Amino acid sequence: MKNIIEVKNLTKNFNGFVAVNSISFLVKEGEIFAFLGPNSAGKTTTVKMLTTLLKPTRGEIRVNGYDPITHPHNVRRSFGIVFQDQSLDDELTAYENMEFHGILYQVPKDIRQERIEKLLKFVELWNRKDDLVKHFSGGMKRRLEIARGFLHQPKIFFLDEPTLGLDSQTRNHIWNYIKELNGKEKTTVFFTTHYIEEADRVANRVAIIDNGIIVAQGSPQELKELTQSSSLEEAFLKLTGHTIREEEAAAIDRLRMRRKIMRR
Repeated sequence: MKNIIEVKNLTKNFNGFVAVNSISFLVKEGEIFAFLGPNSAGKTTTVKMLTTLLKPTRGEIRVNGYDPITHPHNVRRSFGIVFQDQSLDDELTAYENMEFHGILYQVPKDIRQERIEKLLKFVELWNRKDDLVKHFSGGMKRRLEIARGFLHQPKIFFLDEPTLGLDSQTRNHIWNYIKELNGKEKTTVFFTTHYIEEADRVANRVAIIDNGIIVAQGSPQELKELTQSSSLEEAFLKLTGHTIREEEAAAIDRLRMRRKIMRR
């Protein structure tokens, strides 16, 4: 099985502050890979470099065989992404959001229409395809974003806190969709989350970053054995010294604050 993401000695400095410090890791084609860490550990900075949004200070990256610096267009066409903050157009319908994405990625019309119907049915939104997204719940919007991200058949699917703020039942449904699409589409999944039990349950392999340095990587079981822990959350605490519940609460507080600001 080949590597779909290759990172070697990747570093990012911001005016003297080292956000990511010479990290290296590999992600295999078709696997579900969790990238975990406390707040300000370097997760988002790393994802931004992988997805062409930031240029590294030094180091090497290959995404689907392409360098994000020299071939950014090829890299962008290789992945789908669900951001932590909702990125749908609330004034468009579910179908229109999908259609716009397909046109943007130059998916041929006949294939586009077939894929839109297939994916909306899969995430159980086909009967709401003509409804404006502004009337959707948070869970419905996440399901639509996932369907949209798979529309152009990407090789890699990046998810940044995809279930933040959702109830446990909806979170489970979201991961069931992602896992099944991963199996059917053979798409590599690279995700961050504050819900460590999600990574314990669904990830094939995990990398834990803290203070810009990867402190451990391996399967959830390997990390539990390494730290003599009964859960990945316990292993995370031993490796980073941070309680994930504090990090999760802080992330939810930030989300709530953004929502309050948007309502003003």
